[in-house]
Amino acid sequence: MISNYEKTILNKLLDKYEGSKSFIGDNKVNQRFSVKLPTLFPQYTDHANYELFQAVNEAIDVLVRKKLIVAKANSTKVCCEVSLNMEGIDGAYKYLNRVQKKDNNNSVRQVLDAYKDRNEILNRFCTAQTERIQTNKSIQWFSNDLREFETILRAVDELLRIGSETFVRDFSVRIFKDSKTFERIRSKVENLLFEYGDFPEKNQLLENLNLVKNPTYVNFKGAGSLELSGQTIDLSKLRGDLAISSSMLPDIDQIKITGRAVITIENLTSFHTTDCSDMFGIYLGGFHNSVRRVFIKKVFQQNPGVRFYHFGDIDAGGFYILEHLKRQTGIEFQPYKMDLETLKEYQEYSKKLTESDRERLMKLREGQFKEVISYMLENDCKLEQEAIIIGSVCEGARSKYF
Repeated sequence: MISNYEKTILNKLLDKYEGSKSFIGDNKVNQRFSVKLPTLFPQYTDHANYELFQAVNEAIDVLVRKKLIVAKANSTKVCCEVSLNMEGIDGAYKYLNRVQKKDNNNSVRQVLDAYKDRNEILNRFCTAQTERIQTNKSIQWFSNDLREFETILRAVDELLRIGSETFVRDFSVRIFKDSKTFERIRSKVENLLFEYGDFPEKNQLLENLNLVKNPTYVNFKGAGSLELSGQTIDLSKLRGDLAISSSMLPDIDQIKITGRAVITIENLTSFHTTDCSDMFGIYLGGFHNSVRRVFIKKVFQQNPGVRFYHFGDIDAGGFYILEHLKRQTGIEFQPYKMDLETLKEYQEYSKKLTESDRERLMKLREGQFKEVISYMLENDCKLEQEAIIIGSVCEGARSKYF
């Protein structure tokens, strides 16, 4: 029976080999793969631990006799370094019952080829992983579990096919015949989608794809009326907002805007504190999902000529949300209080940019927000919309925006 010391020595040597240029045939000289035993076993040279010293030497002796490694001890029987016997590599894998990396790579390639044409995100991901395999880099979100890896790709494929709001547990049961499977791979799926897709925020990504834990509600208020299942509700007479669940959307007969414009608001605090007595406000919930987009498009279709504005954070996420909102609804939203003038006015409340902020801002630098983004990068600042005083938003809207 193979000992743990044999496994540790042999696995370390094979790890070095599999991470080398020799593995992909890209090395012009013969490489030698060695490991220093005192590094691998810090107490190996400690004379007080004779039991470990003897066990390690026995493991070395076994591996040498099987011609899997090359080793040489000094006069005190201390072996400082062992090397992989390149002629016995196949035997080393067999002795460990370890799948060769080239076989793993071939299996992963087959999975990548099967999923690469399913959608744009998977195409980008699969192409990138194929290139990583060719250059001997690690495969993203692959932990030597081919079944889990394929499950992740299948989840991505199925998520992009969801047409209506679906609960997480129902999705998991329908796709994987198990209510908990998706939760086990959820973080990897979200990371893949965020890196290879086009989503402003990771934490609301699944909601955007109609996967939710609870029904989505659309909150709205202000200058307008709602006809729901034959009943008319005058929103301008209400003190606060009204919310309807996704299941009630088909029951909306008519939405009539009586104010000067429609404004979507990114954050909940700002939504509640915004004076919408002269406009129709819709809470976007950060990154909008299909339920809110359906509601917004219904408002647009039933109120031709009404202007649409979006009020969000002056940061990369806020800009991404606005651009995505425009693309997904086909409505030419205009930014509200997301300009350089506003940023300068409230700069004392601003925060420093993170490295991720900078990377995302650089990708947007040549677009609509070029001026404010250049200032943000030069002055290391961003601004959350809660910091902006919007109590008199209607007066400002009349004079500047509407």
